[in-house]
Amino acid sequence: MQFILLGGFLGAGKTTTIARIAATYQQQGRKVGIVTNDQAADLVDTHTLRSQGFDVGEVAGACFCCNFNELTDVVANLESEQQPDVILAEPVGSCTDLAATVIQPIVRLLGEKFEVAPYGVILKPSHGLRILRDRDGGGFSPKAAYIFDKQLEEADFVIINRIDQLAKTEVDDLERLIQERHPDVPVLRTSAKSGEGFDALLEMLARKGAFGRRILDIDYDVYAEGEAELGWLNSNFHVTSESTFDLDQLLQEIVGRMKSDLAAEKAETAHLKVIGLWEGFYGVANLTSSDTPAELSLPSHCQTKEADLVVNARVAIDPQRLEQLGAAAVNAAAKSQGAVAQEKVARSLRPGRPVPTHRFAEPL
Repeated sequence: MQFILLGGFLGAGKTTTIARIAATYQQQGRKVGIVTNDQAADLVDTHTLRSQGFDVGEVAGACFCCNFNELTDVVANLESEQQPDVILAEPVGSCTDLAATVIQPIVRLLGEKFEVAPYGVILKPSHGLRILRDRDGGGFSPKAAYIFDKQLEEADFVIINRIDQLAKTEVDDLERLIQERHPDVPVLRTSAKSGEGFDALLEMLARKGAFGRRILDIDYDVYAEGEAELGWLNSNFHVTSESTFDLDQLLQEIVGRMKSDLAAEKAETAHLKVIGLWEGFYGVANLTSSDTPAELSLPSHCQTKEADLVVNARVAIDPQRLEQLGAAAVNAAAKSQGAVAQEKVARSLRPGRPVPTHRFAEPL
């Protein structure tokens, strides 16, 4: 099997990129398995990819590096059930040091089973421009910005995503800033939404060789403190109404209300996404930073009297406060649609210190 790991900061567009790659491979007749990853269960990403018809396994409760054995177990389950030709793996967006803790262990321990593709890191333009220009951590502390930069440092190649939303001068500036810090790392330009630049991305992923060899010199104290700056929220609601409501409007209003409330708290958003699901319909709204607009990234075109909602938020704020703001936004948005929201599950946390299952300081 080909093993493809695609990293990148929270909100970089990893899920959309993986979905487009998976769909392209399927059109070519290849079987694809996808593995998502998060610090808590009930992922918008997993729901989104499964709703698009993909075979998805989930590693929840810790990053791939800290739960390597579950990663290999999930891959084995996909292998036994679907016999995939390709595994696409999406790590937690606040993780780094993946060359030493995920790719090298796969090469060393499972090299007879997997052919490892070049490790690509998707760059998030909104925070990338601010962090690479050294603008006070780009909205985060320098310790969180440290994670962002380390992700780029270990990449076999970097993908500038969302070029359809940027002026060419901004894309040029991003590429220049990346190459100033990492001059030997190839840079691709893509739009996961439109597919622009994907031929070059697929060509890169098809390359043969030894990859994931850029082992970091990394300070795990700084790394852990940078991750712990972020509050994590995964919550689940069921919304009901006596009359039909517009699911897409509800999703956009939830994200818009949370954007305003978080701005009032001066809390920088790393990523916020909400999926609404009902009887085969699904829609997704998200926010990728405090200075970008809320977006309906996948419309459901659904008029309904009930729906299930999953809210995932990664924000530089106390997680309990984030949970309060999330519940308030969902309840207020539902009320404005003449509906009632019942919270079913909510989990808020700060990520713990990364403790990798394996770490190889020298590449094979």
